[in-house]
Amino acid sequence: MGGSKNEEVKYMNDELQTIFLANLDEAPARRRAREAFKDIQLAIDHCLFRLSSDGVKMKEVYEVNSRGIKIFSKSWLPESSPLKAIICYCHGYADTCTFYFEGVARKLASSGYGVFALDYPGFGLSDGLHGYIASFENLVNDAIEHFSKIKEQKKYQDVPSFLLGESMGGAIALNIHFKQPTAWNGAALIAPLCKFAEDMIPHWLVKQILIGVAKVLPKTKLVPQREEVKDNIFRDPNKRKLAPYNVLLYKDKPRLGTALELLKATQELEQRLEEVSLPLLIMHGEADIITDPSASKALYEKAKVKDKKLCLYKDAFHTLLEGEPDETIFHVLGDIISWLDEHSSRKNTYQAP
Repeated sequence: MGGSKNEEVKYMNDELQTIFLANLDEAPARRRAREAFKDIQLAIDHCLFRLSSDGVKMKEVYEVNSRGIKIFSKSWLPESSPLKAIICYCHGYADTCTFYFEGVARKLASSGYGVFALDYPGFGLSDGLHGYIASFENLVNDAIEHFSKIKEQKKYQDVPSFLLGESMGGAIALNIHFKQPTAWNGAALIAPLCKFAEDMIPHWLVKQILIGVAKVLPKTKLVPQREEVKDNIFRDPNKRKLAPYNVLLYKDKPRLGTALELLKATQELEQRLEEVSLPLLIMHGEADIITDPSASKALYEKAKVKDKKLCLYKDAFHTLLEGEPDETIFHVLGDIISWLDEHSSRKNTYQAP
C-alpha cells in the first residue's frame, strides 16, 4: 500500500526502520512496533488527527477471553457531557482499532458517544498469527463476548447501543445482529463486505487450486492481489503517502485459510440479507473496487426494516474515513453523527419487526 517497504523506511531513523521491517507475525512484535510509533502516528498530517481529544477519556485494556486469547481493547468516553449512546466498533480486515479509528473515536466521543473497540485475534495488538482467520464465526463470537460484557454494565444498560462496522467489520456487525436480533438499536456500516467486487476474486481455476492448497497449508500467504486493487484503497494521494504509518496493518498477501473464510462468510451473508431487521445506515464509495457497492444496494433493498438509509459517495474509493479528501471524510463523519443523533434521541424502545 503506497510503495515498497524499502521506499517507506527512508524517512525513519535506524531504530524505527528495524522495527518497521521486523516480522510482525506474532503479537509481541506488533506491540513493540505500536509503542515505537504511537506518538509519531498521532502527529501525522491527517485530518483525523487534527481533531481535538479534549474532554475525551481513553482507556486501553488487555484481557484474556473465554477462548484463552489475550485481546486488546480500547474505549473513548465523553468526560463531562451525558452519554447519548454506546457505539461498538468492528474494524476491517488487516486493520486495528488503534490508528485511524483513534481519530474517528475521538470525534464520536466528543459528540457525546461512548465508543468501544477491540482488535480481533490475529490483528493489531491482540494475540494470534497476524492476518490469520481460522474461523470467521469465532471472530464474530469474540466480538459478541467483548461487547456483551460492556453492555451488561449497569451504567450502560439504559442507553441505546449501536454497531459501527467498516468493510469486513460490516460483515461481522451483521453477523452479530443475526446472533442477537433484538440487542442493538441500529448499525452504521461503512463499505460493508457483503460481497467481494469481481476484481478481488481470482479466476475460477486459480480459486479451485487455492481451495485445495488451503486445506493443507491454511496459513500460507499466497492469494494473488491485483495492483489496481492496492491503488483503490486511498483516493487522496497525500493520504496514500501516510498509509505506511499504519504499522500494525497486515500488508502481505492474504493467507489462504483467511481468504477462504472470508469468501465463505460473504457467500453466506449474501443469502441472508432479508434477515437484517435493525435500523441501518449504509455508506459506500461508488468507485470502490474492493467491496462491491451493488451489494450495499442489495442490502438496502432486501433488509426487512423500514428505517434504513443508503449513502453513496460519488467517485469515493474504499476507505471513506481514512483515504478520501478531507471534505469527503468530514461529510461521512457528519452523516454518521447525524444518523446516530437521530436514532439515540428516540428512547430505547427498539423492537424487531
